[in-house]
Amino acid sequence: MNGEEPGVADAATPYADLSPDAVVGALESAGFNPDGSMLALNSYENRVYQIGIEDGPPLVVKFYRPRRWSDAAILEEHSFSLSLAEEEIPVIAPLISSTGETLHHYRGYRFGLFPRQGGRWPELDNPDNLTWIGRFLGRIHLSGATRQFAHRPSMDPNAICRESTEFLLENGFIPLEFENNYRLLCAQLQEMISEMFDKVHGCRWIRLHGDCHPGNILWTDLGPHFVDMDDCRMGPAVQDLWMLLSGDHRDMALQLGYLRDGYEMFRQFDPREVALIEPLRTLRIVHYAAWLARRWNDPAFPTAFPWFNSTQYWQDHLAILAQQKSALQHPPLPLY
Repeated sequence: MNGEEPGVADAATPYADLSPDAVVGALESAGFNPDGSMLALNSYENRVYQIGIEDGPPLVVKFYRPRRWSDAAILEEHSFSLSLAEEEIPVIAPLISSTGETLHHYRGYRFGLFPRQGGRWPELDNPDNLTWIGRFLGRIHLSGATRQFAHRPSMDPNAICRESTEFLLENGFIPLEFENNYRLLCAQLQEMISEMFDKVHGCRWIRLHGDCHPGNILWTDLGPHFVDMDDCRMGPAVQDLWMLLSGDHRDMALQLGYLRDGYEMFRQFDPREVALIEPLRTLRIVHYAAWLARRWNDPAFPTAFPWFNSTQYWQDHLAILAQQKSALQHPPLPLY
């Protein structure tokens, strides 16, 4: 969720100068010899490319969105990934240069280099796969609980909800006819979410992947590996589990049970955190709309999300938020 520095907005076209020649130049500046082949990978927040290398396997280069993270925050992400990889947890960690660097600079851009690792989305309807993923999440969190981030954000439900709704309202994204309903509904949601987080006060915040949806887990015959630690932060452990759940109430409870079976082979899961699943889902929905709005001046976004910011979009968005208000009033998932 939102980790941007307060009051700092991206330039209208942050990647305007990131031409193919600049990408090649960046790789050369890091000591590699690109062979000219380049494949843009699916990423909107950053720019990510697979680059062929003349004397070795292809590499993945990630150009971090300007002004989003401080260098210290990016290096903390890299350090966390590397520490997990050293424990033989399948996380794709950045490459370390001959001079010990993982974060590189070129023409005002910051970038990291990663080994290419293929795979497919996990089949989450398979209980064995869920248990397998749960085992690795337990190991990630066991390591994540050993210390705290110093430069990366902690999940603040009030700030996430307030800053997202204020941005949308103050920048004219919400159609006039929906403004009052949106303002009232988001205020109600924020109050409910705050109360639900208060009820689980004392749950331990740990270092997390932070954005552990199925697209950030790639599967091979050897099992899962985790990619894109760009949103790692401090938060409740359930943040890395709930996005792997789908279907109706019973389906999600069963899936959580399989994840928990694997997870608790390495780390105890605090059952109180189950009550945070719907609040976290609601925060993600609110934040996602604001994320699209914050990036709307980036030319890649209107092309990739043409349905955003239409009257129909906001009408549907309000309906989804109303459904979440109802979901927040229901009992949490049972633990099997």
